[in-house]
Amino acid sequence: MDEPSADPLEIEPALVKGILCRFLHDEVTKVGFGRVVVGVSGGVDSALALWLAARALGAERCLAVMMPYRQSDPASLEDARRVVEAVGTPARTVDISPQIDAYFTQVPTEDRTRRGNKLARERMTVLYDCSLAESALVVGTSNKTELLLGYGTLFGDMAHALNPLGDLYKTQVYQLARHADLPARVIAKAPSADLWLGQSDEAELGFTYAVADRLLYHLVDERRTLLECQALGFDPALIASVHERIRVNQYKRRLPLIAKLSQRTIDRDFRYPRDWGY
Repeated sequence: MDEPSADPLEIEPALVKGILCRFLHDEVTKVGFGRVVVGVSGGVDSALALWLAARALGAERCLAVMMPYRQSDPASLEDARRVVEAVGTPARTVDISPQIDAYFTQVPTEDRTRRGNKLARERMTVLYDCSLAESALVVGTSNKTELLLGYGTLFGDMAHALNPLGDLYKTQVYQLARHADLPARVIAKAPSADLWLGQSDEAELGFTYAVADRLLYHLVDERRTLLECQALGFDPALIASVHERIRVNQYKRRLPLIAKLSQRTIDRDFRYPRDWGY
């Protein structure tokens, strides 16, 4: 009998840590920076991004920024503080309630998506202001699953200068987080963007990350067809839903389009395989 094949989503944590720390160190320093800023929400993704940055550059060169809103789950801020304490980085707390409430006083809405997007984008403006004040680059925290499914806010949590987690599926993020010395509570809790009280990623998506990651691996990494995925035992409705999310959210995964007029259009003809650096 043939030996069972290895789980394709299983990673070697020590190896991946080394690669990502080298990525962060090289990409930050080669353009003349030595510091980074990370928005820490109390979730596993931002916790892991902060931990990697601290290992790559030194904890003293990483600023963790916590940005609660008055309707945020108080446990999220508590968990973010636990992460900061565990990693040992400097930290700053910026309550974004005044600016969010001021905007929605002028433009009232109960639309959760609009309010959630505003929260995400306001947090990113805070991070970029901190990045200028600290002469630091903003580190992204979106994982591969979120990027493929479009589960993020354009120019909000999807904005960054560099992203160490973007080629790790959510379940792989958990594997690496378990290898890191991060609070167990942060790793164990249900994933949530904390855009409103009680919000849950998996409830909002309609499926679990564990199932989505395996399907995404077959669709994206192995380039299997929808019928091939169905033959592997995935529910046809799930396949259709995930495939449609990948398709309609392509615009979030590329730079904004520029109308071509010249012979060398930025991001079309004016492209280089690597940064020039300083």
